[in-house]
Amino acid sequence: YSSGSTSNPKGVLITQRAAMANVSRILKYGMGIRDDDRAFSWLPLYHDMGLVGFLLSPCMGQVTVDYLATPAFARRPALWLKLMSDNRCTVAYGPSFGYDLSSRRVNGGAKDLDLSAWRIAGIGGDMVRPDVLEEFASRMAVAGFDPKAFLPSYGMAESTLAITFPELDKPVRVDCVDRLEYKLNRKAVPAGDLAQKRPEQTRSFVVCGKPLPDHKIEVRDDHSKVLGEREIGHILIQGPSLMAGYFGNEQATKNVLSDDGWLDTGDMGYWLDGEIVITGRSKDLILHNGRNIWPQDIEWSAEQVEPLRSGDVAAFAIEDDNDEDHVVVLVQCRSSKRDEREDLRRDVKAAIQRSAGVECYVVLVPPRSLPFTSSGKLSRAGAKAGFLSREIVEIDDEYVPMGAASAAPVRVGMQAAE
Repeated sequence: YSSGSTSNPKGVLITQRAAMANVSRILKYGMGIRDDDRAFSWLPLYHDMGLVGFLLSPCMGQVTVDYLATPAFARRPALWLKLMSDNRCTVAYGPSFGYDLSSRRVNGGAKDLDLSAWRIAGIGGDMVRPDVLEEFASRMAVAGFDPKAFLPSYGMAESTLAITFPELDKPVRVDCVDRLEYKLNRKAVPAGDLAQKRPEQTRSFVVCGKPLPDHKIEVRDDHSKVLGEREIGHILIQGPSLMAGYFGNEQATKNVLSDDGWLDTGDMGYWLDGEIVITGRSKDLILHNGRNIWPQDIEWSAEQVEPLRSGDVAAFAIEDDNDEDHVVVLVQCRSSKRDEREDLRRDVKAAIQRSAGVECYVVLVPPRSLPFTSSGKLSRAGAKAGFLSREIVEIDDEYVPMGAASAAPVRVGMQAAE
């Protein structure tokens, strides 16, 4: 099934030919599997990364895999790292939040681990966050973890699993760009001195590598013109791993798969030295006051505010009864103290204003309110739907929706502009 991060999940039809094309290239070109490799996975087998990456691929490549049940990982994320250490595993994959959770939960126990055998620490399934990778590498350095093991890759169920891989045993490439050019002109202009002088005016992306052999990628603008280096556009792919279509949904198939075999991934990105950089999902893009705003920019800015964590924030746009758009930011709040909640609300608004230049409505919601897909991706479409239907509600009673059509939160007796 597709991830369902921007719409309802759809059944993806993968032929045996497509599956074998993808798996064989993952083993040989993506991960360079060795005879002495031992893999580890806590990923659910109903998701493409778990099913294709850590069941079909190991079967075809004759690789031993140690499995940790997904609920067990959710309860004790640090158990992933302990078992990797105990069993001297060499290959494992996970989304960014998996690395974030596990490294946080280890606390001071990293010194008791031995992660020196870990040669492929793959990241996929969601946007790859450079800050999460840096923090993980820093915390796990004492355990012998080599940052060159990180393998940020790009893929999706519609291409069986994998689309791109970077070179093995190389440092992660992070591209720092001018935030203003990125927002207004859809160009990834190198930040240069801004990175040091005004870091809040920059945006960093992780480079996700080159297409697998016999696969092609094009980056196109809104009118299907093929774009060049550092021009941000829609990512389309072609190759032997592509799906036959969506199960029982001919119209959805026609919407994304052309007659000449190109699939519109729904992702946005740009080329950098022959490698692809992913900037976000096109359906998630927020259009506000004539500007293009990526929700990840808002969410990541907010998550820098203590004590928020990765996955605590969801941003989206809504329209009110007068067809005016508003940016709503849902923030999971764990505090039972009123003054702490007010401080959090104020600090989040200030952080977003500084980094993204956006006036927004900050809605504090209870923990575990935000919906996630089966692969652990934040479902912004689900968060928006839940907010509009009142399934996701503000903690403090005096913050109420403006109306059924808008659902933008405003304090009773105060003006919307405030």
